[in-house]
Amino acid sequence: MSTQRNPWLALVALVVGFFMILLDMTIVAVANPAIMTNLHADISQVIWVTSAYLLAYAVPLLVTGRLGDRFGPKNIYLIGLAVFTAASLWCGLSGTIGMLIAARAVQGIGAALMTPQTMAVITRTFPPDRRGAAMGLWGGVAGLATLVGPILGGVLVESLGWEWIFIVNVPVGIIAFALAVWLVPALPTHEHKFDIPGVVLSGVGMFLLVFGIQEGNNYDWSPRIWLMIGAGALVLAAFLVNQGRNTGEPLLPLSLFRDRNYGLSTAAIAAMGGAVTSLMVPSFFYLQAVREMSPTESALVFAPMALVTGVGSPLIGKLADKLHPRIVPTVGFALFALSVFCFSALMEPDSSLALFLVSAGLGGLGNACIWAPLAATATHNLPVQQAGAGAGVYNTTRQVGSVLGSAAISALIAARMSANGLGGGKVAEGGAGQGPIPEFVKDSFSTALGQSTLLPAGILLIGVVASALFVRHGKSAPAGLREDRDKADSMVS
Repeated sequence: MSTQRNPWLALVALVVGFFMILLDMTIVAVANPAIMTNLHADISQVIWVTSAYLLAYAVPLLVTGRLGDRFGPKNIYLIGLAVFTAASLWCGLSGTIGMLIAARAVQGIGAALMTPQTMAVITRTFPPDRRGAAMGLWGGVAGLATLVGPILGGVLVESLGWEWIFIVNVPVGIIAFALAVWLVPALPTHEHKFDIPGVVLSGVGMFLLVFGIQEGNNYDWSPRIWLMIGAGALVLAAFLVNQGRNTGEPLLPLSLFRDRNYGLSTAAIAAMGGAVTSLMVPSFFYLQAVREMSPTESALVFAPMALVTGVGSPLIGKLADKLHPRIVPTVGFALFALSVFCFSALMEPDSSLALFLVSAGLGGLGNACIWAPLAATATHNLPVQQAGAGAGVYNTTRQVGSVLGSAAISALIAARMSANGLGGGKVAEGGAGQGPIPEFVKDSFSTALGQSTLLPAGILLIGVVASALFVRHGKSAPAGLREDRDKADSMVS
């Protein structure tokens, strides 16, 4: 049973692997130019090194969350970790761009198996009144990994080569596997009938929607892309209708959204995913192309954000347990939005880098107030038998938000470049690493990037509104959902 061993030890074991899979979402950004040169790839091919990972990660999350409920979160986590670690070695040994893309897709599947299980174990081993502190550690790792990725990637690429951003996962994965086997409890499973129509509809709909969004800018938003996105939206609408009519065990229990705070949390985490992804692209364009920094130097500008997030999240997570659910995340989203507005204003050829560092630190404080309290609020009222499903939906919305943010910022940068007299052209993640630009276009280039950075700032305002609408935990869930939760919690304890 979960009470027979310290849940904090299990959580520490799980976040080692969780840190690794989130790191791989951003670590490739600074390695793209080196990969292009070494594997003789073009820009559209190297984009797929990241896109394949995001696509394979996002599409199965609804299913993998439910797999944890059925077969045990520990077992599914270990399978995912083994797949992820083996695929990391495959990535590092890849000799062609096609092989690397295929390996990254397998890596994404492993990550999808792992991610919902970390939240599910927290939900099932920590009581609701202690969950904020646990989510503090989880949230700190989530925020830190997203921000540390470019820093670590820059160091590894410049010192050892691009292959090592993947090979370094192998020893970490082996250690994480051993820790999980030793420290993570085998929690009780729940008999589930898998909703096969739901699995098919969600998988097809997510694939069409995510693929269309990711490839839209690459194909100049042609009618074929819009048809694909529209088809994905229609299939997902059919999925929701199917789930609403399912009287058995739907893949997506719509009853989750009767909990007001859970529904608002999923909207807020989607905004967070979109904002973080869309912030990185113009920031690295500016720092590397305009300020002529190396990949490592540009990534270190975000070091204060990573440090403050990592140090502050556990402390703020404990504090959030004692306050109204809306207070800490609302402040966090407001602070993060303010820091991004500052980034936008500072994107000029000769602006103060010290002010960038201060703004990054402010953004780190905002991140520390968001990741942990938001996850704790989302899971507070979940009954344990729905922990996997709830975690799957929560992480799916974060991933979809990331994909939307990535696609939107690429299209917006291209549009602002054209509006500022620099011509259209496709903007690609990692493109900033291709060298400085001529002096005579730096002003226009900086202006276009600064205007584009208003997008992630605006996205964060969605999080401000969603968080401000949270209610006290006792008022969030309908009576039936609270009774199910209380009964399930008593059975586990």
